[in-house]
Amino acid sequence: MNIKNKIASAVQLGCFCIGLGISGIGFAKDIIVEGVVPNEQSKQTILAKTRSIYPQDQVIDKIQVRPVSAPNGWSESVTNVITPDLKKVSQGKLSVRGTQVDLSGKILNPDEIQSMTATFQSLIQAPYRFSAQLGVNHAEQAVIDNALKNRIIEFESGSAVLLPVGTQILDEMVIALNKVQGKNVKIIGHTDSQGNPVKNKELSQQRAEAVKQYLISKSIVATRLTTEGLGADKPVADNATAEGRKKNRRIEFEVL
Repeated sequence: MNIKNKIASAVQLGCFCIGLGISGIGFAKDIIVEGVVPNEQSKQTILAKTRSIYPQDQVIDKIQVRPVSAPNGWSESVTNVITPDLKKVSQGKLSVRGTQVDLSGKILNPDEIQSMTATFQSLIQAPYRFSAQLGVNHAEQAVIDNALKNRIIEFESGSAVLLPVGTQILDEMVIALNKVQGKNVKIIGHTDSQGNPVKNKELSQQRAEAVKQYLISKSIVATRLTTEGLGADKPVADNATAEGRKKNRRIEFEVL
């Protein structure tokens, strides 16, 4: 569960996002906290509340402190909605921009969507507004995520040629795909932000196609598989570091 938070208005408001990985399903991704807050105290309060819910080594701090406008009680209102219930949400984000609070993502149990929405709504007091876009993360997705185990399918540098460590992971993915017979899967390629954006998108598409062809060669029915290359559009880590760029050069599988 990767996130972007850009402020484009002339008047900047207190604004932050928490990117929700795959906690609660098996192997959790980094929880990225980013945005712009009015002071250091607000930043530390938000981070402390987030780290009280998620393991500290998974919480990535990308919050900036700048002189932005924020309603009275903004920090308290933000921390009120950072609750353990967030661990039920995967592949999404919690965002607060001024007085607008939005929660999106997927949960395993469809019966919990309404109750979770009501719970978060109850935490929001005027003048704050709440909106939820929650979908179902079916058990089949959990099977695929657990097979990937948050590992990176590696390719030769700058190419779509799979490395042996990549094919080994895909061999395990074949087993998982056979467990979710009847479900189609989208293979999504991502790159880091280095280099030409157009070429990065092309490379991400080529790598997704290479994964598809490998899975077909292992008797996965071709019509079950689609591909998409997103280039560097949806990072899950900081492209300013080598470790972050490595995490961003990844293949994801989405059960449709």
